Amino acid sequence: MKNSDQWSSKIGFILAAAGSAIGLGAIWKFPYMAGTNGGGVFFLLFILFTILIGTPIMLAEFVIGRRGGADAVTSYRVLAPSSPWPFVGYFGTLVSLIILSFYSVVGGWILSYLIRSLTGGLTGMSQAEYGALFENIISRPWEVLFTQGIFMIMTVLVVKGGIKAGIERASKFMMPALFVLFLVLVVRSLTLEGAMDGVRFLLQPDWSYLTAETALLALGQAFFALSVGISVMVTYSSYLPKTENMPNSAFSVASLNIFISLLAGLVIFPSVFALGFQPDVGPGLVFVVIPAVFNEIAFGGLFLTIFLVLLLFATLTSAFSILEIIVAVMEKGNEQKRSRYAWFAGILVFVVGIPSALSFGVLTDFQIIGKSFFDFADFITSNIGLPVGALLISIFTGYVLKKSAVKEELQRGSGMSDGLFQVLYLLIRYIVPLAIIAVFLNSFGIL
Repeated sequence: MKNSDQWSSKIGFILAAAGSAIGLGAIWKFPYMAGTNGGGVFFLLFILFTILIGTPIMLAEFVIGRRGGADAVTSYRVLAPSSPWPFVGYFGTLVSLIILSFYSVVGGWILSYLIRSLTGGLTGMSQAEYGALFENIISRPWEVLFTQGIFMIMTVLVVKGGIKAGIERASKFMMPALFVLFLVLVVRSLTLEGAMDGVRFLLQPDWSYLTAETALLALGQAFFALSVGISVMVTYSSYLPKTENMPNSAFSVASLNIFISLLAGLVIFPSVFALGFQPDVGPGLVFVVIPAVFNEIAFGGLFLTIFLVLLLFATLTSAFSILEIIVAVMEKGNEQKRSRYAWFAGILVFVVGIPSALSFGVLTDFQIIGKSFFDFADFITSNIGLPVGALLISIFTGYVLKKSAVKEELQRGSGMSDGLFQVLYLLIRYIVPLAIIAVFLNSFGIL
């Protein structure tokens, strides 16, 4: 069934799509991934992969979604009837469910920290004490489950309202607020003595970190941060009018994502280096080091609260898009059932996320290939699910859809030149699949 709900404006779509991209991927995951993988060289690879691979994949998803005009599964069925290709939509929906299941856990952590920050419970501690607090919070089963549940309720309440009344309205408020909060924090971070060491760490590549593993991690980060490979953008673009300039929207979203990742780095690394902390502490960077950093500066409690509000807004806008994929597949364009399916999908995500929520407490000893359930869910989605999904989407767009159909969608409403189309089509058809396969083979020691 073709979607009847649509974005009310171009800026509404761009903000929502950017909100999907600018979430934990940019603000939580990018800093700790860059911090543990050399800083500048990881950032450079991330930019290259975002432009040369992530953006063409986003455009491919836009083509599939707008031309199919339906959810992630039905769009493939419309474009390739009586074929196995709808599996890509099911695969993306499954990966989305797994991502949101552990993503919501981190959203719960943010709520726990925000509540403590608002009540003055995050001041006056050493880094060791902040580390102990983080370990204590994530190991408390009832707290992590409660806050994860609250985060999912907040997400469902927006998604059940639909595209215009729910996601677009929330994104139009949250995204501008996010930019303002970020700029305030960047100015404060860069004015600290010794901040330039952190800037150099982020922007000056250390080529000793240029390895196949770093490339695979940067590729996974580009996919994770742009929300491509799981048909998020197939779903969002299915609500686009035929007059929308899709290439312009894709480049706007990619540019905003790189810019926000840069801002996140400029908030965190100058502060970390200026105050003598280490950037390579991993996933706990924003929960352990950042509170300790803000504790060392004037009005640190206020700036920490601003940071946590920013982080919550970004996390929610991404969660909206991921839950929307699942809901759209369930309702199949029947808007009367949206509220019911939104609650059902939210409860399903919560239940699937329980093992991730308990990974650092009662399930600490439960390991899969040496990883906690939380880390395993992150690994299989970021390093396997997203790249495999992106590979399948590029193959579908480059080899299953007719070239004339892809060209028609990309040029509709954009006036894209034939030359630029040929470049993008070359990237989608050849460069993107080869790059993904090459990085995979190299990382497994085959190439």
